[in-house]
Amino acid sequence: MIRLATEADLDAVVALHTEARATYYRGHLPDAEFLGPEEVARSRAGWAAAVGRGIVLCAERDGEVAGVAAHRVDDGVPVLSQLHVSPARWRRGIGGELHDACVEIWHAAGAPWARLEVFDKNERARAFYAARGWTPDPETPRNGDHLVLRLTLGPREE
Repeated sequence: MIRLATEADLDAVVALHTEARATYYRGHLPDAEFLGPEEVARSRAGWAAAVGRGIVLCAERDGEVAGVAAHRVDDGVPVLSQLHVSPARWRRGIGGELHDACVEIWHAAGAPWARLEVFDKNERARAFYAARGWTPDPETPRNGDHLVLRLTLGPREE
């Protein structure tokens, strides 16, 4: 089930986010940058604000938060700012369901395209997004150590 996150989900969301990030940052960044107490506190504050704005979706499985996605609008363009699945639940379609739910929201808003950034060394995420039609943003293909991707949103399927 995909649903809006609530304040009651915050601990699970932060734990899932921290665990998922460790899978692709470990070995590329110092652990403190993704596991340190300051970073976890910063992450928690960001997730709490996003949940409060109603822009976080949770994938629930067996009564637990199994995946999470956050999106926002910057300068009129939808941005997929976060999409994480619990590593214990990879390859079960959860990420695809969260992605599809975000795309549906963007279609309903009439957006012609969306944007995201992905850590350039995160091969798993890069393959996930490429399989769903995301391509390098023609205007800004990179932001530091992240690739900037764009998804053209075709006509809404009914």
